[in-house]
Amino acid sequence: MTQPQGTLRIIHGRLVDARGDSGSPQTLLVRDGRIEAVGAEAEQGPADRVLDASGCVVTPGFFDLHCNLREPGNGQKGNIASETLAAAHGGFTTVCASPETSPVNDSSAVTHVILDVAASRSPIRVLPVGAVTRGLAGDLLSDMAGLKKAGCVALGNGARPVANARVLRRCMAYARTYDIPLMMTPINEALAADGYAHDGLVASRLGLLGIPEVAETTALMELLLLAEETGVRLHLAQLSSARSVAMVADAQARGVAVTADVAMHQLLFTEAALAGFDSRFHVRPPLRTEADRQALLAGLRDGVIGAIVSQHQPHDSAAKQAPLGATEPGLSTIESVLPLGLRLVADGQLTLSQLVAGLSHGPAAVVGEQALLAPGQAADLCVFDPRAPWQASDHALRSAGKHAPVRDQVLMGAVRYTLRQGQVVWQAVD
Repeated sequence: MTQPQGTLRIIHGRLVDARGDSGSPQTLLVRDGRIEAVGAEAEQGPADRVLDASGCVVTPGFFDLHCNLREPGNGQKGNIASETLAAAHGGFTTVCASPETSPVNDSSAVTHVILDVAASRSPIRVLPVGAVTRGLAGDLLSDMAGLKKAGCVALGNGARPVANARVLRRCMAYARTYDIPLMMTPINEALAADGYAHDGLVASRLGLLGIPEVAETTALMELLLLAEETGVRLHLAQLSSARSVAMVADAQARGVAVTADVAMHQLLFTEAALAGFDSRFHVRPPLRTEADRQALLAGLRDGVIGAIVSQHQPHDSAAKQAPLGATEPGLSTIESVLPLGLRLVADGQLTLSQLVAGLSHGPAAVVGEQALLAPGQAADLCVFDPRAPWQASDHALRSAGKHAPVRDQVLMGAVRYTLRQGQVVWQAVD
């Protein structure tokens, strides 16, 4: 994307970022793709363009740490063009591309493919996450220095475990050497086995194969102890249990350099969503209990969990139409993250500023960036109307994956504009 020139004044919008909520309409001035002034200072002088945000909330563009773009791949489940357009529809201006591509992003060549395709086909910024081991097999370390040089902002294991603790320790030591964050999803595959639901009351009643909480917490403890020893910058991806939140809080109190995120669907849904054998809610990690959901929300409010992710995993229809246990895990979520979050705000479970922080500044900080409505910041912005309804129909959803958790529901909270460096990359059509 070429650097935009000129000035843009956004008027009559309520400004919200991680620092708080303006409460009343204010003005934002953008010059040459960056925020130049906020408030009274932004009202001075002429502007080349004016965007009227009456009735809308203006926030930093959302930043997703875990998004499956399905490219390189066979294209059945989506591609960079389709999934980044869906992200822009959802208010996202930056997405971190999961290393779980085909082939796996474990080399500079694959990283360059992702960046080259994104440069020509994506309306938003794409930041690749490299595979921590070759082929994500958990045996041989990837070329970490080469991946970082090629443009990877972090290394990760996607949803696949690094079962060998010795290999994991070496991964952390090398990542510490190259000062690159390690994004790890805690999963003990031997304990998770072939499960596809939380090992609890719903699974027992319906005869579903369960994944116990300990499949997450044993892997989490190993990651925390090794991170404490090596000093690596560890980011724990997609926590799902109350015990995990407590363990992360304890590690942070000891001074371990660890951050964490949670998928939006874990903040709203529980194991009860599977009661009707709804294959959309076959996800990993599984949806757990109401007590776990409440603990995840508390962790977000307290700052133990700093980021909310989409965990967007688009699938073709066949992947979700088999009997529940034979379907592929994952939800198509990136377009519904905001309205789902607004449900939590409406219910008093989060403040709007906490929601926006979890979707913008918190995840950006994991890779050493900021996302605030402040002078000097890139004008990556989301303008949404919290009172505007829209229906998550196949026609409205831009993702190739139509298995959204809110499919065919009327949602409150429509993105009116998404701006990348001051340029409109998504605009709602009434």
